[in-house]
Amino acid sequence: VQLQASGGGLVQAGDSLRLSCAASGGTFSSYVMGWFRQAPGQEREFVAGITWMNGPTRYADSVKGRFTISRDNAKNTVYLQMTSLKPEDTAIYYCAAGPISSTSYSNYVYKGQGTQVTVSS
Repeated sequence: VQLQASGGGLVQAGDSLRLSCAASGGTFSSYVMGWFRQAPGQEREFVAGITWMNGPTRYADSVKGRFTISRDNAKNTVYLQMTSLKPEDTAIYYCAAGPISSTSYSNYVYKGQGTQVTVSS
């Protein structure tokens, strides 16, 4: 499975942004999808995850209420809608696919390249 993340950019605090992650080469609907991020000098951290059929979602406390993960299995795409962005949301955002729901990046089998999100104050 190949994953291609897109939608990053430079925005101001309070703005919204939607990231997309398009999958190809596998059965997208059979995978749990996750979004992770890594800021400079920091560990990669879990942001949000969604199970196979737009089932249960989970979020990091830092983004709960501001970010929404969703997926369109017909388009083989997972989204991360980000609202009320803060400077501390600045990071490279990565999408990943795996067989189980997990907040650990290492548990995801397929990983895409990142997309940069920069939030200015």
